Amino acid sequence: MAEFPTTPVLDAAHLHCRSLEQTLGRLRRDSLGRIAEWGGLLAGVLATGGRLLAAGNGGSAAQAQHLTAELVGRYRQERPAYSAIALHAETSSVTAIGNDYGFDHVFARQVSAHGRPGDLLLLLSTSGRSANLITAAVTGRRAGLRVWAMTGPSPNPLADAADETLAIDADSTATVQEAHLVAVHLLCECFDAALAEPPLGSAVGAGTRRPVPARGRVS
Repeated sequence: MAEFPTTPVLDAAHLHCRSLEQTLGRLRRDSLGRIAEWGGLLAGVLATGGRLLAAGNGGSAAQAQHLTAELVGRYRQERPAYSAIALHAETSSVTAIGNDYGFDHVFARQVSAHGRPGDLLLLLSTSGRSANLITAAVTGRRAGLRVWAMTGPSPNPLADAADETLAIDADSTATVQEAHLVAVHLLCECFDAALAEPPLGSAVGAGTRRPVPARGRVS
């Protein structure tokens, strides 16, 4: 096969793809277990009447809203709708809270309004340093929600404020966001797989049903 001549633009594209390939390799090696666990926990919470709250800024807002859309709608196969709210998409609430309380509280105030003990709060940030997400994490934990974070490289303040973190080891913000999208889709895959598990005590797969978290404070 003839090789195409290289150009600075083409070199940049190759470098971007190579960075993403390496990042996804690390995600597959180090984080699939955590994502699978999150999928099972998410299924246990939503299937018993709980709720997922999600938020992010900029591109991470789009990723968070992508996830809630998959849960309220569907990912691959037909299933019931589940309660999931993208906090940044509540534009009147965001602007009113930002105007009255400051931008650092646009998510925390909504967590206080909508979150209940045992619910889940997922916060996405490429830097892990967004003050409004850190404030939301602190508020969520105080209210009894389990707080998950998807961030860029750790350590970072959001990872410290969350109960659990999926940290993407990549230098580029774009690569972190692309890996977050893969993680969101994997979380949906694991969520649907957990919902499909046979009930406890059934002849097939007995004893393999996901644990259902108690509807109280989750440490």
